[in-house]
Amino acid sequence: MSEGRPALGRPLALGPVRLRNRFVAAPMERNYCELDGTVTDRYTAYLARRARGGAALVFAEAAYVRADGKGRLRQLGADTDARVPGLARLAAAVHDGGALLGVELNHGGRTAQSAVSGFQPVAPSPVPCLPAGGEPPREAPAAEVYELAAAYGEAARRCREAGVDVISIHGAHGYLVHQFLSPAFNLRTDEFADPLRFLGLVVEAVREQAGPGVAVGLRLSAHEGFEGGLTAERTFELVSRARLGLLDFLDVSAGSYEAGQWSIQPAEWEPGLLAPYAGRYRALGLPVGVAGRINTAESAEAIVAGGLADFVSLARALHADPDFPRHALAGRGYRPCIACNYCIDRLGSGEPIPCTVNPGAGREHLIPAPAPAGRGAVPDAARAGVPDVPAKHGAVPDAGLSAVPDALARHGAVPVTPAGPGPGPVLVIGAGPAGLEVARLLAEQGRRVQVLEREEHVGGLVALAGRLRAYPEHRRLLRWWAAELDRLGVSVRTGTTATREELARHEADAIVLATGGTGRLPDVPGVRLPHVLDVRDWLALGHDVPSSCVVWGADREGVAVADHLAAEGAEVLLIGPQPSLAPDVGRRAKILMVPRLMENPKVRILLESTVSAIEPDRLLVRSGGHAEWLPAPGPLLVSHGVVPRPGLLADRRPRLGVHVIGDAGDNGGSLHRCFAAAAEVADALARAHARGQALTQDDTPRGDLRPGGSSPERGGPRS
Repeated sequence: MSEGRPALGRPLALGPVRLRNRFVAAPMERNYCELDGTVTDRYTAYLARRARGGAALVFAEAAYVRADGKGRLRQLGADTDARVPGLARLAAAVHDGGALLGVELNHGGRTAQSAVSGFQPVAPSPVPCLPAGGEPPREAPAAEVYELAAAYGEAARRCREAGVDVISIHGAHGYLVHQFLSPAFNLRTDEFADPLRFLGLVVEAVREQAGPGVAVGLRLSAHEGFEGGLTAERTFELVSRARLGLLDFLDVSAGSYEAGQWSIQPAEWEPGLLAPYAGRYRALGLPVGVAGRINTAESAEAIVAGGLADFVSLARALHADPDFPRHALAGRGYRPCIACNYCIDRLGSGEPIPCTVNPGAGREHLIPAPAPAGRGAVPDAARAGVPDVPAKHGAVPDAGLSAVPDALARHGAVPVTPAGPGPGPVLVIGAGPAGLEVARLLAEQGRRVQVLEREEHVGGLVALAGRLRAYPEHRRLLRWWAAELDRLGVSVRTGTTATREELARHEADAIVLATGGTGRLPDVPGVRLPHVLDVRDWLALGHDVPSSCVVWGADREGVAVADHLAAEGAEVLLIGPQPSLAPDVGRRAKILMVPRLMENPKVRILLESTVSAIEPDRLLVRSGGHAEWLPAPGPLLVSHGVVPRPGLLADRRPRLGVHVIGDAGDNGGSLHRCFAAAAEVADALARAHARGQALTQDDTPRGDLRPGGSSPERGGPRS
């Protein structure tokens, strides 16, 4: 048992299986499969890495049980026997990592769309799902409803044959089982008007086909989260009358497609907010799990130790740091998930989902596979709840850096120390996100790293974003960097400008220029008036919230600042050339901000509009062919992207080069790109040092490495 997290370190029985601790890697869609739903090496390596990170039970994503229930282009399938070999590979890989494998069985129902599945969606009643695309579903005849239930059973059989340990029936988030339960989507008058009838058939079919050695559970939404949907009281009443005697556990989430913020919670909601809903389900006599922004060890321990749940289901937290369970049990730090939902918003593209703070997520297949750990943990595991994987079982073999083909895949894995004499020092100029991350990675290599920052604080745009209502988790990211740099002995000097005289005092093998960018001010009359500021400069100055203001630019930064000011009571005029608010980010990233702004009577929004002239108390605003002077008291905050700061160091040529990263070069524009650029630069320097020579063309990262490099004006999302 872990001394630091005693409740989380205890084992737990779920029917016929036993978990080594209370951490469960929850189902999370990833776009890592083939188009036909077959498992890939990418998927296998991803889940295996989460198993090695310490989770006791690792779930694959929701797997569709019939072809017309497929909701994503690259969703995992359990619909035919052809899927069994791939599922078996998943099971073997997760078992080798020391964990159990779970599969969640699902059918999209009305949320599936023919453009993805090739079939008209089928549902309890012909109610379209507008958030999924709005295609009208057909109502399944009673005979077909029985066939759908049987499809869940056949999928359970395939899982059993593949060696899956745990099966979860997806009865949450607005999918088919949930649709039969919901009064908003089940409008039937036949036997399936009974909301529990279909669920009962599914539970019976899955239990029969899973066999006695596989645990079977139900995932449920504590409430649907919108008017006319299932309330918390009604959901509990229904579940309490379900076929609980055939189940081994319950797993509590919340929400539906019509209230997606409850299914995948935004950063501004408190961690563990669904735990009180889960607590009442423990009275039903089954082990209960809970999801919902559980992204700190403290919140997870409080939930389990406080008796609100028997295990915690983590998805995004393990996407950001697969070692979260192992580190939490040992009382060590971990890379925080900032709940930006960049991962979820990329699902619709069909591309493999990334992670803002962990560019190695989804690239685990590009590094050599470690030796198996096996489900039987080493003896010390009994104390910590999970084996502490030795360094030789990490992502990088002892043979050297040349065996590892991908810098981003290695990012966040066991630190790499090049062979031979210790690497030389590196000077990093700028302590924004790109500078802090490259300093951390270089220090992990064993380099001495000095960071110079002209401001009196570190963090750059991350620190500024952390002041806004929508991004409180950015402050956790800064605290993590501070702890990591302190642990690694990185020297950070604030209030220091990188003049030529200052630089002459530093000897370095390489210099990393991470000086960021400056806000772009459009060339219009009056733009240099003192009340006109870039949104970033305004935040940095720490002004009080004005009684009224104008935000010119409806990109993510502009919308976030407008939302924050409006929440603080300011009257806001938001003007943007964009056709919609924050079109540069996905729906989940703005799921709370945009409705708040649109519903706030103190906010006026003018889209597809621009400012043609500025005077101290008014603006000339042009919309289409019409121009109008509007009163504009208070500051005018501009959000039109950034341009790199002027280049430095033209006369410095360190042995391993000058590297320009983040907003200072061509690889900024978002936190994700900053993390990726830092990993590439650190990898290039490590490879060059391993050979004992200067950088070659093969070492050059994809970002801009030119001293004094510049890039086009750039806007875009910043997580």
